[in-house]
Amino acid sequence: MSVGAVAVAKIITIDGPAGSGKSTVSRLLARKLNYTYLDTGAMYRAVALLAKREGVDLQDREKLSGLCRKLNLQFKTLDGATRLFAGAEDISSAIRSPEMDMLSSAVSAVQEVREAMTFLQRKMAAGGGVVAEGRDMGTVVFPHADHKFFVTADPEVRAGRRYRERLERGESISRDDVESELRKRDEQDRTRALAPLLPAKDAIVIDTTALTPEDVVARMLRSIDKGKKACEGIG
Repeated sequence: MSVGAVAVAKIITIDGPAGSGKSTVSRLLARKLNYTYLDTGAMYRAVALLAKREGVDLQDREKLSGLCRKLNLQFKTLDGATRLFAGAEDISSAIRSPEMDMLSSAVSAVQEVREAMTFLQRKMAAGGGVVAEGRDMGTVVFPHADHKFFVTADPEVRAGRRYRERLERGESISRDDVESELRKRDEQDRTRALAPLLPAKDAIVIDTTALTPEDVVARMLRSIDKGKKACEGIG
């Protein structure tokens, strides 16, 4: 199947928990389709980073809302990699830490923050041709997306993936600590009142436990192509 055959979709959403492989497959799918990769999790991390730098209490909704309004976020592709800039500063590395993992989950549960980010995410995707990755893309941000996917994996496999990622970043951490952090993050994401982590009712759920990123993307491309042909049949 050629990539050109599936290049008509405008917005594709990929949701899932930490360690499910959603970031890897989202980037790969975006490259295959020549789409823009929208890393919405990074946007919440940016809010968390700025809140920490400015000493903003995460319970102070008014100040958090003000931070969101002054954030000048922009994704740029440099040397084939997607980087996130806040103004002129590349914050791609600064937002990737265990502390930002937890803080981003906390700020994403604040209604004012989520509303501001949802508005910005929709604005960024207004032109279409986007693979949007996150935790509520198919349920809240883009409920009418052309194609929706939810990726998951066994908890042990997810923890192993996250552990390797952390080691590759040069962090000194135990596998047990990673598993503990993952359980806490899962609990936060599942139980928050605002936009909890759930697959959209019309999302295709893919268990990535025994699949390579290439396998997952191949399944997604087949699903997108099947949907395209179904629409052509209706027309």
